[in-house]
Amino acid sequence: MQVTEVRRWLARHDRIRDGLPAAVLVVVAVGATAAGDSGWHAPRAAGVAWVALSCVPLVFRSRWPLPVAVLTLAVDLTVMALAPDRALTPAASLVALYTLATRSSRRTAWTVGVTASVAITGVYAATHQEPLLVGTSLLRFDFAIAATALGDAVRSHRRHLAQIEARAERAERTRDEEARRRVTEERVRIARELHDVVAHHITLVNAQAGVAHHLMRTDPDRAYQALTHIKDNSRTALDELRATVGLLRQPDDAPDSRAPIPGLADLDALVSSVRTGGLPVTVTRTGLPRPLAPSIELTAYRIIQEALTNTHKHASAAHAEVALDYGATTLHVTVTDDGPPHAAKGPGTGHGLIGMHERATAVGGTVTAGPRPEGGFRVVAELPLALAPTTV
Repeated sequence: MQVTEVRRWLARHDRIRDGLPAAVLVVVAVGATAAGDSGWHAPRAAGVAWVALSCVPLVFRSRWPLPVAVLTLAVDLTVMALAPDRALTPAASLVALYTLATRSSRRTAWTVGVTASVAITGVYAATHQEPLLVGTSLLRFDFAIAATALGDAVRSHRRHLAQIEARAERAERTRDEEARRRVTEERVRIARELHDVVAHHITLVNAQAGVAHHLMRTDPDRAYQALTHIKDNSRTALDELRATVGLLRQPDDAPDSRAPIPGLADLDALVSSVRTGGLPVTVTRTGLPRPLAPSIELTAYRIIQEALTNTHKHASAAHAEVALDYGATTLHVTVTDDGPPHAAKGPGTGHGLIGMHERATAVGGTVTAGPRPEGGFRVVAELPLALAPTTV
């Protein structure tokens, strides 16, 4: 914990952090100049002073790595040329080369590193009269190259860690966005289901309640029948609502609490409920009727349900027709009514038509809807008989 706190403190004090190597080098220089063949003696002030002078720029090594590397190298080469007997290993230049390699481009780091290595080796060999590629001259070349290589390795490691962290953050952000998108889609889907169920059945209940109210005094038998239809439609609405809400249940909930989703097999019951609400409906089927994917069946059922509900609420129609045409690859669903041209429409939100388009698009189909020239309204849906395979 203490080490972490020290690192955080140093991260907030750049100059102190950058100056630590300089302090260490000065201490090492004091010890190196105080050691001799016959034992310890007083440190050589001149040698320590030159080391301290070359270390001063290191205080700014993280802010200006290239100028610091050039300046420390110039001081070290000057000491090696003017006072070869007092010159130590150019440690300040090695620290500066390491810092430059960690904070600049690879091309810049190696250009300066190789140039500095050649310069240090050449000056040392010339002032000490040694071969260029032998002994301590070559060792100084190796030191400078090693400092540059170490800095380059650290820079690459830091970049790799930064890329890993960036990928992790991006992956987590993508997961969050995907989760939000799925939640939104699920909300829209459930809202669409609830709209279809509630709008259809409440419309029928409202119409039948009006009939019962109108006939209660004059024809009690027919009023009683209307009340029976209200009861049946209410029960059906509750069953469908229970099935829709069942989509929100957890996987470990009892499976018998979920009712089957409706399909084209339930179309006759749907049409019968509309007829009891006072709107005659005719159903025709062409082609070869056959079982479809559950999502296609549900989509076709809901489109027909919404179209008939809109007709009952808004069209002032005397008759509606539902046509199912099973083609080779496409199911054509057409719902028309004979409402008068420019019939007054009741209040509506437009969510029903939007829901039709969303449902058809979700399974790869299309929906077109609009008034007919001769009067009335037509809804045409083209749905694939099979869902397209999912591509990965």
